[in-house]
Amino acid sequence: MPTIPWMTVCTPTTPEVQCMASRLEVKSLLNAPGFLIASLALWRQARRSPGVLGLALKAQILKGTFWTYSAWTDKSAIYAYAGAEPHKSTVARKRKVMREATFAFFTASADELPLSWDEIRRRIDEQRDSVHAGHTPAP
Repeated sequence: MPTIPWMTVCTPTTPEVQCMASRLEVKSLLNAPGFLIASLALWRQARRSPGVLGLALKAQILKGTFWTYSAWTDKSAIYAYAGAEPHKSTVARKRKVMREATFAFFTASADELPLSWDEIRRRIDEQRDSVHAGHTPAP
């Protein structure tokens, strides 16, 4: 299970930061190696993106599940990264091999960084349960 542990890129200058976490699942284990390669490229892009404070990636290859977690200065930095290349075109290409994707956006205290993978899983599960119950997610 390849994991890139939390890497601090910049020290937060505010008491609260914007976080984004995701759980991405591929349709077939045959898609997992290519998805991992794409995930690593996007991790490198995020690491160099303006506004990133820190990030981590966890790939459960044999389960076909990928987890991401990043902290940013603000939401606009997250959206700028998501709209930039290669993220934008990679997401479009990989969407067809994905079974499920859950994204959680939340604020956290800068002092809490990094959150544990258990906490990330809890927040993603909470988001997924909210969506399945018919609530609209808040970006």
